[in-house]
Amino acid sequence: MSSVFLIVVATLGAVTLLSAGIAVVHANLLRAVVSYSVSSICLAALFYLLASPFAAALELTVGAGLVAVLLLVSILLTGAEEEVLT
Repeated sequence: MSSVFLIVVATLGAVTLLSAGIAVVHANLLRAVVSYSVSSICLAALFYLLASPFAAALELTVGAGLVAVLLLVSILLTGAEEEVLT
């Protein structure tokens, strides 16, 4: 394995963990959903780099696509963004 490949995998892993952590602790729901999408996209890139293109395609369509859009639509329809949680 080349060192460039290891650096790319480590960077994608760090971005995945960081954005997943932001998605969990962020109070703003819209930013949490966007952060979840970023973590899902990075995870799909990791799957692809680790020679699993089917898992990468599944993660992109279900994780970043379906779930993120469903969360965004539910936030927009319920108006949960206007409420302030303390």
